[in-house]
Amino acid sequence: MAQNVITLYDIPSTTPQPWSPNIWRIRFILNYKRLPYRTVWIEFSDVEATLRTIGAQPSSVRSDGRPVYSLPVIVDPLRPNTRPAVLVRAEKIAEYLESTYPARPIFPEGSRALQSLFVHYIHEVLAKPLLPILVPLSHQRLPERSQAHFHGAGGQPQLAPQEREQAWRAAKDQFSFLASMMDKNRGDIAADGVVVMGQNVTYADFALCSVLIWIEQVAPRDGWARVRTWNDGRWDRLKARCKEFMDVY
Repeated sequence: MAQNVITLYDIPSTTPQPWSPNIWRIRFILNYKRLPYRTVWIEFSDVEATLRTIGAQPSSVRSDGRPVYSLPVIVDPLRPNTRPAVLVRAEKIAEYLESTYPARPIFPEGSRALQSLFVHYIHEVLAKPLLPILVPLSHQRLPERSQAHFHGAGGQPQLAPQEREQAWRAAKDQFSFLASMMDKNRGDIAADGVVVMGQNVTYADFALCSVLIWIEQVAPRDGWARVRTWNDGRWDRLKARCKEFMDVY
């Protein structure tokens, strides 16, 4: 393992770019903070064994007490005179990177609580109607061995065409509500009308843009083709604003 860069673990796919929104949140931060890192790709069926090997803690525990190992995970060997830090869960990793590497902050002063609430909203409310559409499509974009892993676990069936359209309408309603909230920034002369905090990109933008990337990668024609036009193209403009932080190393 390289000793001079942070390691970010991700899942391989057949899409042009990675698609996992939780992992993209961390990749955005690493790129924005200009931290040296590399991506290690592991198949879904190998996640638990790999994370146990590197000493990662479970990300959660099932109702029967069995541990759950999931991504994102980073290993940070950059801190001097310490053992490499192994971090799990996107929220904890984001907090760690911000406190350990404060240059180019992702949480402007005084905004951490509100941004954390915003990110919770993105993943628990905004993205909810997308799940029955995007989760089955995401599984189809996995390599064959990972697809077999999900099929063996029961997988998740795709929606019928009418159900899918209903889900897209529900998603559009959520995006429209969010756009109406973000439009309140337009009363600020310094606001650009694109990013969450009004002027500079922050963690909230990265969390939102991670969902946009997920849509684009797994549903480019059925999904992103429509989402990019919603709310007068606001979401396409946000994705373009974050593009410089979308490298994959």
